[in-house]
Amino acid sequence: MKKIVFTLLSLLLTGIASAQMDQQLLNDIENIESKLIEWRRYFHQYPELSNQEFGTAKKIEEHLRSLGLEVQTGIAITGVVGILKGEKPGKVVALRADIDALPVTERNNLPFKSEVKSTFLDTNTGVMHACGHDTHIAILMAVAEILSKHKDKINGTVKFIFQPAEEGPPPGEEGGAKLMIKEGVLKNPDVDAIFGLHINSGTPVGTIKYKSGGIMAAVERFVVNVKGKQTHGSAPWTGVDPILISAKIIDGFQTIISREAPLVDEAAVITVGKISSGVRFNIIPETAELIGTVRTLDPDMRTMIMKRMNEMARDIAKAYGGEATIEWQNNTVVTYNDPELTEMMLPSLEAVAGTENVKIMKATTGGEDFSYFQEVVPGFYFFLGGMTPGNSTPYPHHTPDFIIDESGLLLGVKAMTKVSLDYLNAN
Repeated sequence: MKKIVFTLLSLLLTGIASAQMDQQLLNDIENIESKLIEWRRYFHQYPELSNQEFGTAKKIEEHLRSLGLEVQTGIAITGVVGILKGEKPGKVVALRADIDALPVTERNNLPFKSEVKSTFLDTNTGVMHACGHDTHIAILMAVAEILSKHKDKINGTVKFIFQPAEEGPPPGEEGGAKLMIKEGVLKNPDVDAIFGLHINSGTPVGTIKYKSGGIMAAVERFVVNVKGKQTHGSAPWTGVDPILISAKIIDGFQTIISREAPLVDEAAVITVGKISSGVRFNIIPETAELIGTVRTLDPDMRTMIMKRMNEMARDIAKAYGGEATIEWQNNTVVTYNDPELTEMMLPSLEAVAGTENVKIMKATTGGEDFSYFQEVVPGFYFFLGGMTPGNSTPYPHHTPDFIIDESGLLLGVKAMTKVSLDYLNAN
């Protein structure tokens, strides 16, 4: 009972403190909007793929050094970290922004549209910030500038983590949050809690969405290798068709979701995103390759689905005279918001957005490697509205038409600034 009363009292005091924001701090946040948008547009126009964010990292580094922060570079290849010490001792809070772009060719006609071209998995492609990481970088750069002007309000230390390769490192490479943790990003000084946000094209500007506990899914990447027997396309009975087997395997995988997974408990998804096989119209090839992803929010369901996929691929291939095996790669674990930290920071979000604009959401089957930070220290991750109010057909993330309303970015600066200060200054 004493613990409950103490917790409620602490939350009440935090709420009172959150309701009051220093006027000079507010003025500085309002005045940084033009810089914020300028930075966002620069990064949008010059995107870089995972583990290749050298130009992006250089611009971030220059900005952090101009603020007088202690700066570390080359973490997890292109990661940048800035350390800001307040005027009073205290805890250490980390703020994280992801900095990589996607192999997507932009279709928007923005004046700062990306024209960057690259090669991804041996395929020529455009490069685009089609998930909003450009806004995340700009928001965190703005927060760093704001807090560097108000060190007198900081009891402790703020660590700004600009993380590469959130979308996953290239095959055969390490990267992302896992490599940053491996290289000690949460140490020296040791981080007590970490915060992150994600812009969302389907959430109206001015709105913040959150969920205590699991908010995003664990993500697995799988490769199904199918082996048949090559033959002439005119005589399929003399061979074993790996393309036909692949089609049956894909169909079978979907029955795991529709007929075996207890979806009333949590959502789950199996998606095959790439199929490779054959070289000529009249040759049945020897092999086929299926690449896809599994998304789960429940550990037991994850285990069951992976087990059944292994069995189904093997047995379906065998039934048609072929062979099939699956290779697995874990991309993220469940993004888990620490319940106590979430409850503690809720008044801070409500103070900057308004209570009516801070809403509980359902878990999403999207994945986020911020989850690896949360395995080590308590973390809180929330979504920031980036959709023009009234837009009934927002474009999804990871698409060529993805677009963000920049008027929503300043709320992200306010939110990250407020949760940082309130966390560090809480007794």
